Amino acid sequence: MSAIEPGVGARDPRIPVSPQLALRVAILGGLAIAMFAIIFFRLWFLQVLSGEQYVQQANANRARDLPIAAPRGEILDREGQPLVASRTTNAVQIVPSALPPAGRARIVLYWRLGRLLGLSGARIQALVIKGRTALPYAPVTIKTDAGRGALTVLAERQSEFPGVTQQPVSIRAYPYGEMAAQVLGYVGQVSEKELTMRAFDGVKQGTVVGQEGLEYYYDRYLRGNPGVERVEVNAAGYPVPSKLAPTQPKAGYSLKVTLDKSLQLEGEKALLEGIENARAGGKPADAGAFVALDPRSGQVLAIGSSPTFDPNKFAKPLTKSEYAALEGKSNTSSGEESPAPLTDRAVNGTYPTGSTFKPITAMGTLEAGVINPSEGLGAGQCIHVSTQQFCNAGKADYGPVGLVEALKVSSDTYFFEAGELANSHGNVIQREAHRLGIGQQTGIDLPSEITGLVPDRAWRAKVAKEELACERRRHVSSCGISDGRPWSVGDNMHLAVGQGDLLTSPLQMAVAYSTLANAFTHGGDGWVVRPHLGVEIDGPQGRLVQALSFPAERRVHLNDSYVNDVMQGIHEAASQPGGTSADVWAGWNQSEHPVYGKTGTAEHLGKEDQSWYMCYIADPKRPIVLAVTVEEGGFGAETAAPIARLLAAQWFGKEKKFVAGSSHTF
Repeated sequence: MSAIEPGVGARDPRIPVSPQLALRVAILGGLAIAMFAIIFFRLWFLQVLSGEQYVQQANANRARDLPIAAPRGEILDREGQPLVASRTTNAVQIVPSALPPAGRARIVLYWRLGRLLGLSGARIQALVIKGRTALPYAPVTIKTDAGRGALTVLAERQSEFPGVTQQPVSIRAYPYGEMAAQVLGYVGQVSEKELTMRAFDGVKQGTVVGQEGLEYYYDRYLRGNPGVERVEVNAAGYPVPSKLAPTQPKAGYSLKVTLDKSLQLEGEKALLEGIENARAGGKPADAGAFVALDPRSGQVLAIGSSPTFDPNKFAKPLTKSEYAALEGKSNTSSGEESPAPLTDRAVNGTYPTGSTFKPITAMGTLEAGVINPSEGLGAGQCIHVSTQQFCNAGKADYGPVGLVEALKVSSDTYFFEAGELANSHGNVIQREAHRLGIGQQTGIDLPSEITGLVPDRAWRAKVAKEELACERRRHVSSCGISDGRPWSVGDNMHLAVGQGDLLTSPLQMAVAYSTLANAFTHGGDGWVVRPHLGVEIDGPQGRLVQALSFPAERRVHLNDSYVNDVMQGIHEAASQPGGTSADVWAGWNQSEHPVYGKTGTAEHLGKEDQSWYMCYIADPKRPIVLAVTVEEGGFGAETAAPIARLLAAQWFGKEKKFVAGSSHTF
């Protein structure tokens, strides 16, 4: 075999690299170097340039914010004396991280604490779980106002209640208890629903806010600005000792109101005296209300409703049965509801007014030319329309009388006839009622008030249509909305004497009588006041922050001669023999403070009559309009009018005595 020569027939292991492959390798290598450079730069940036910033952020993650409640501002009477204030007490709290381990020891602790505070152990456990879930790093409040005895025991036996602490808190205080409770209102923790409302925009969960009355309406001023407590927590979310500085809260502003404290107290006392007097006479008299108004400005001098409640009770959580009782819901087997103490009957009571509506009927029919003041109407005991009888109370016969005498003796037949004549002229009475302030919201600075109802043809047709639609939808013979009939002359006659479907409140009636009084004292040029309670918002040391303004709703011009006739009629009713409330005002100095008053006795099917009294008492500097009503209190002169006299005596510094009128005056 011949030898193989080098280079002939052998493969060279060094295969040359193509230019394309070399380019790819170079690109990949460059990319790898660039990526490592970016990573290196980023690490250097995080550790060297931004390290201190991230250390600060990490430390901040260990801090939590807890709100510090701001003390609410005071509510002051017209003289600057507190009607509502705040007081400091200790809240009983549990620090979850300091509790004994779960098990028997913790159960025993809850049981012992519950006996001391009047709570069940299960309730305390539920509160702790709820609080721990909501804010793991915050103490859980078990009871806000535990009472001096319980707080003393906890302070003296701290070792027996591990994890239980006391924290000073500011709570609302109502030093006069039930006085003006419905208008002052009460407070409570903001609810989830309220947090979505515009009125509580920016409010944090757990904040105490106004729930009703002035506390609610002026909450944005009274609430103040909460502070912030900075709490440091560990990795488990439990608080640890720290020196983080808190931001102190800013107390709320004070609200000065128009209420006269002495008149308010006397009014509530007089209302109860009138109710008790009616009950002694066999009347149920289970509820009532009063309003005292400055007819010139609409300032509410006093306002009250019975039954009432003590807003101090809302400082502690109410049980379901306690709150049901305040709403008037009965727990008895009969299922009957009692009058609701939370209801402000002065503002939200919806009632027919009886004869106190007659001055409004008089003005409407006079100005429309339906009647004239000297024309004799209402002869006989009754008026007959078709098959119906419309009679005077007690079947009295006053004969044909003019307007002044009709108002003095409260002749129903006179006003029945006026209502009959007015029916063919359209909504004569209805328009006048609306002009004077009936059947519409007054605009008072409270969170709610009724609109009321002055019935007319359009309303009757509307409810008849709603009734028919309901019957068809539900396939029933009646929905109870309406009897389906059209407007009749009888409806207008009932309205003329303040009966039928008329619904209004003592506050609206006070506005209407104020309008009449303003026109009477200004040659027929009157104005419809906007009743209000707020006067001004004050800062620390009484510094004025904002003056509150409530201009008149509108101007009205009434025929001066007709207004004088109407006012003369109701003045004689309160001052002349035979007047419906003259007995009540016996001994009153009519020349010094003339009384223009009208009794009312409103009928309710199946119930005792409702007692009403409306009056304007003239004075160059301190005029006043009073509206008083007592549900199932009987005749106006028996119950409501004597209450009004007690209020007037307080306002003008006269001798106070309860003088009941005759049970035969209406």
